Amino acid sequence: MTMTDKNTNIYREIFQGLLPENRLHFEGEALSDNSVDETEGLSFMPRVVAEPVSVEEVSVLVKAANDNKVPVTAAGARTGLSGGALPVHGGLALSMRKMNKIIKIDEKNHQAIVEPGVITEVLQNAVEEKNLFYAVDPSSKGTCTIGGNLAENSGGPRAVKYGVTKDWVLNLQVVLADGQIIETGANTLKNSTGYNLTGLMVGSEGTLGIITRATLKLLPLPRFHALMWVPFKSISDACKTVSEIFQAGAMPSAVELMERDALVMAQDYTGNHDLTLGEEDGAYLLIEVDGFQEAELMPQCERILPVLERNNGGEVLFAQTAAEQEKLWYLRRRIGEAVKAVSIYKEEDTVVPRGYLPELMEVVKRVGREYGFRTVCYGHAGDGNLHINILRDEMSEEVWSEKIPEAIREIFKNVVELGGTLSGEHGIGYVQKEYMDIVLSPHNILIQRGIKKVMDPKNIMNPGKIFPQLPHDEM
Repeated sequence: MTMTDKNTNIYREIFQGLLPENRLHFEGEALSDNSVDETEGLSFMPRVVAEPVSVEEVSVLVKAANDNKVPVTAAGARTGLSGGALPVHGGLALSMRKMNKIIKIDEKNHQAIVEPGVITEVLQNAVEEKNLFYAVDPSSKGTCTIGGNLAENSGGPRAVKYGVTKDWVLNLQVVLADGQIIETGANTLKNSTGYNLTGLMVGSEGTLGIITRATLKLLPLPRFHALMWVPFKSISDACKTVSEIFQAGAMPSAVELMERDALVMAQDYTGNHDLTLGEEDGAYLLIEVDGFQEAELMPQCERILPVLERNNGGEVLFAQTAAEQEKLWYLRRRIGEAVKAVSIYKEEDTVVPRGYLPELMEVVKRVGREYGFRTVCYGHAGDGNLHINILRDEMSEEVWSEKIPEAIREIFKNVVELGGTLSGEHGIGYVQKEYMDIVLSPHNILIQRGIKKVMDPKNIMNPGKIFPQLPHDEM
């Protein structure tokens, strides 16, 4: 009998006393809260929820779970979109929200040492007060946590210039499946000492260990920004423009693509209709440049403007003030919530080399016509990352559950043929694992499963994620 079959009293015997009673929950709201994230309405109830406040407490909890073969699923704000934080095998839900200290901001070495429960925007604001910059910028930055960003290797609009989470991590403290505590690297800009365990942990979705502390890189703060809003009649022209911006020698800090329908939904959802959308507009680009001096901005814009004109871009709106810029960013960041409010949907997180964005968009629309569904697309066009929202609308349950996975598989096959991959920043988690064979060879998957087996021989760490379940898998 595995622990997924055992009753609550046995869980009490295992975990009672390891934490104070007010941070260890065997029933009630804490269990239902930790049964969901932002993924497609899925829900899996844990059998116990623990809220540790130190690495020592995490170690004790994980060791007890390992000794008794209890599945362990770590979670932060549960804003994920791939089911990575769902306790699909019940067991122990490890809420890291109370480990939320910014331990140190090292101005001399441009580093921050933080616990995993720190909200991303809280860290950004804290380092900005010291004229420093943490650039990882997911749309949910006001609620998502550093631990979740590390687990999924999160990106965001500014990844095109500044990279994704992995590019900002120097060192991690990790609790392994047997409760042992390790450091994965060093607090140095260079490290060629052994395997890159830091890189292995970032993006591993809690399947290899629990991150309890991170040393992150910082940069001097670029205080000045210019933001351009550009309409296009054709979404193809908007997609084509993206790679040409970079070919022209520009290096924007963000290039965001939005279909018109996405903006309409965001305006209706937020009630903010200040921005007039042309009836014939098909798509929009939101282009940001940044710098340390205001004089740096216009030369960058001047490289971009001819590219927009050459590709049939409409009248460019320059957001002059910080308030105007924030209004545009607010609409962009609310699109995901807005789509969710309109219909049940599935969101795919495809990424291709940015020069192939027009081809990717053609594939998405063609597959939608063939299978009879509506799509709303937006995303981080500057790095080729397109969020494809497939809306259920009035589709029957049979078609939704049986035909849509076929359509998604066809889209993914085309993505790989274009040189892309399944996920740019949301992770594979629970909902995309059945498609891994499209992008990874059997031998590649075997190697990755072998790493998992070495680091987590009892398969307690977030089981049921990333790879399709095999008959001989435990749990």
